[in-house]
Order: sequence, then structure tokens, then C-alpha cells
Amino acid sequence: MSEQQSSRAKDAIERLDDMNRRALEGGGAARIAKQHEAGKLTARERVELLLDPGSFVELDRFVVHRCNDFDMEKTKVLGDGVVTGWGLVDGRKVCVFAQDFTVIGGSLSGAYAQKICKVMDLAMKIGAPVIGLNDSGGARIQEGVESLAGYADIFLRNTLASGVVPQISAIMGPCAGGAVYSPAITDFVLMVEGTSYMFITGPEVIKTVTNEDVTKEDLGGASAHAVKSGVCHLTAPDDRAALARVRELVSFLPSNNTEDPPRRPSTDPTDREVPELDTMVPTESSKPYDIKSVVRAVVDDGYLFEVHERYAQNIVCGFARVGGRTVGVVANQPNVLAGCLDIRASIKGARFVRFCDCFNIPLVTFVDVPGFLPGTDQEYGGIITHGAKLLYAFAEATVPKITVITRKAYGGAYDVMASKHIRADYNLAFPTAEIAVMGPDGAVNIVYRKEIQSAADPAAARARFVEEYKAKFANPYKAAELGFIDEVIHPRTLRIRLDRALELLRDKRDKNPPKKHGNIPL
Repeated sequence: MSEQQSSRAKDAIERLDDMNRRALEGGGAARIAKQHEAGKLTARERVELLLDPGSFVELDRFVVHRCNDFDMEKTKVLGDGVVTGWGLVDGRKVCVFAQDFTVIGGSLSGAYAQKICKVMDLAMKIGAPVIGLNDSGGARIQEGVESLAGYADIFLRNTLASGVVPQISAIMGPCAGGAVYSPAITDFVLMVEGTSYMFITGPEVIKTVTNEDVTKEDLGGASAHAVKSGVCHLTAPDDRAALARVRELVSFLPSNNTEDPPRRPSTDPTDREVPELDTMVPTESSKPYDIKSVVRAVVDDGYLFEVHERYAQNIVCGFARVGGRTVGVVANQPNVLAGCLDIRASIKGARFVRFCDCFNIPLVTFVDVPGFLPGTDQEYGGIITHGAKLLYAFAEATVPKITVITRKAYGGAYDVMASKHIRADYNLAFPTAEIAVMGPDGAVNIVYRKEIQSAADPAAARARFVEEYKAKFANPYKAAELGFIDEVIHPRTLRIRLDRALELLRDKRDKNPPKKHGNIPL
């Protein structure tokens, strides 16, 4: 190589190094310091924490925006406010984008949107989860409709990727206006407490239009969405904890809809009996207990990764493992509203069931449900439609479905909660199970009304009829006689039964009739 060629090569490498250095600086030292002062990590710091050390491969580091209006040509930053690429989580490929609030407030431009679309397209091609780390002031106003078009391009890809690869959104700063719809389409939304918020319209607009005074935190903070709206599935106290939660969530999921979930080695014996289960469920049908205790007693190492933990607490949804296999757990919670199904619980359960069905995750359903919650608020709010969502989701699901009736299973709620009649594969019942149209007190008032009214002592007659009804129907044996229950088991053997059933159903194949898609009652 000549001296002139050598010099050119050196200049080219120096230029590359300089561009890399500038790109890594993001919005500059001052803005990075301000980000840290706000208790937030930078986009690149978040990516490094999320992924296995040294595994991140960045794409489009040198992209810049195309806007020359409003003096924007003076504010072109390499990377344009979003870091995109791919890397590994526990050795498994994931695609990631991280919005950089230090660059023009993380606002989205046309070029920025194209970077996100490109990495989402890559995820679809290679069958890898998409993880979005959101921290953005919204659309870049200077670009007008080009910015809006960029959001729509992302929304389309979110929709097309739904059910193909898992999509996880971590909200780690502001996410407002149209920007909220991308996370809303994704499978799971995690928010950081105190530093993140989501809303369509902010407090100032609300004050102008409705005269309501509300803070950003009360309107769209992590607690508001985790407890009230249900938009948020998971929360974390800070960025580091949030990214650790995302990594843990990914560990339960397959990379795409053609794979089974990863199976982990387990030191918890699958032939382990659980003697305390024999007495864990109260025999009194109205006495509350914590269904999570039953779940934890039978899953590996007693660990349940709960989602939507603070929303619709009368139903429990989450991931666990049995013999190292991922399972999706759905369980009525007698400790809250006696385990009744209401609007929120139905929506929460339906969304979770459909996710598990999309990604080949077996469902284990624990049933202790007295029915649907009565009341005008529920009826006017559309409990008929919303309850039908849960029914539809369970009926549509073709993954292995195992159902355990621990105590009450009354009325239509019995049908809805993964009953044998909607294609559950293996239905078990504890000896404490009560499977009937309704509870003994209500049933006796209808069936024996005339006898009670005409009796010399109506109270004594009613008590006698209640006991007779309990003896006949407040048990699992009529359902077992009809084949609606496959086994009535000693509760202590439940973990063994679950492991064997999951192994039996490992290669289950079922399908729905050919169609473009069903019309779930939205």
C-alpha cells in the first residue's frame, strides 16, 4: 500500500471513530446529566443492562432526520434519538429499540420511525421478540404529518407482529398522545414508578376542556395504570429493576409462535406431594382463602410471576413452571369479591388466555367462582359482552388446557372457566368442589319455594332442604358421573397430576375451523 493510500485509510478510520464517538454522546453531556438527575438511565445504558453483556449489535447508528424547516438542520444528531438493534437475553435473540430523551426530547421523526420499523421487520423475519424502551416527548412537531405517518407505520407493524413474536413495552419516561397506541397493542406494558407516565391528553388540556385539576402522576403514572385502567401489566421502582423484570418475563416466553416456551432444568421434584393442600381449601363455601397459596404450593419452587397483579384482583394471572415447563396460570381469587367474575376480571383473563394461546403456553386454570358479579353497574357496563370475552378466549384456545376446581363452580361461570364443554383437556376436582347451577341457598328458594311456604316451620324446612341439596349437588361426583370431570383427586397429589398431564399433552394438536379470524365480542 502506498503512503497516500495508507493516509486515506487512516483518515477513513479516524472519521468512523469520530462519528461513532459523536453518536454515542447522544444529546450531549449536559442532557445526559439531566437525565441522570431525573433518576433515569440513558437509552444506551438501558440497552446494555437489558441485554447479555457484550451482545448488542446496533443498527442505523448514523441515521439523521431529514427536516430543514424551523432551523432543524442545525440540530441533526447521529442516530436521531432512538437506539435500535439486536442482542441476547439469556443467550436468546431479541430485537430492541430504546428512545433517547436526551436528543430533542426523544421526539419521533420520520427517520426515527423508519429505524424502529426496520428493527421490527427484522424481528418478524428472524422470529425474535421485540422489546421497546419508551422515553419520548411524542411526535416531532416540526415534521408535521411525516411524524404522524411514522407512528402509523409503527402501529401497523405492532398489529402484524401481534401473535407472531412477543412484544414488550417498557415505559421509562413520558409516553403521550398518539405514541401510547404502540405500547397498547403490544403484549405487555411495564412502567417505572415515579418517572414514567402515559396519557392521550395531558393535564393542561384536561384542565382547559373539562376544568379538572389532575397531576401527570395521578392521570397517567404507573400506579394509575396498574390499579385503575389496567393499561400497565407490571411496575418497577427504577430503571434497573424494570429491565430485570423484562429479562425475567422473556425467560418464560418462546421467541415466536412456531416455538414452544423454553424448558428450564428444575430441582423441584415433580413427584412431590403437598400434604398441606388437603386442608388448604376451607370446606365452608363462603370462607375466603388465598388461591395464590394453592398455586404456589404446586408450581416449581413456589414461584408465580404475576401480571396485572394490582388490577382486577378477583382473578389471578401469571406465569409459572411445572417440571421446568412454562405454564400460564388463571385463577379465581376467593379473597377478593369472593372470586366473582366482573367486567375487569373478564377482560384481564381473556387477554392473558389469548396471549398464552398465541405462543403455545399451556393453561392451568384454578376454579373457585360463585358466578358473575351482580349489580346495575356491571349490567350497564356490559358484563354480558365482557364476560363473553373470557368465554370466547378459553373456547378458542387450542393449547393444552388443564382445569382444577378447588371449591365452587356455579352457573355460567362454571362453563366459562375452562370447563370440559369448551375443550379443556384434563379437568380435575378436589373433594371440596361444588358444581351446580347456583349455591344451595338460592337453589332451595327456587326449587322448594312452595314446600317451604306451606311448612309448619318454614325456617326448619328450608334448613332441611339446604342440607339435602348440599348432599346431592355440593360435591364433584355428579359432574364426574357425567364425564365432565376426569378425576376427583386427593389435593396433595395435584402437582404430580399437573406434571403428568403436561407431559401427556406436550404434543397436543388441535385447530379451529378455517377462517380469516373470529369476531371476539370486543
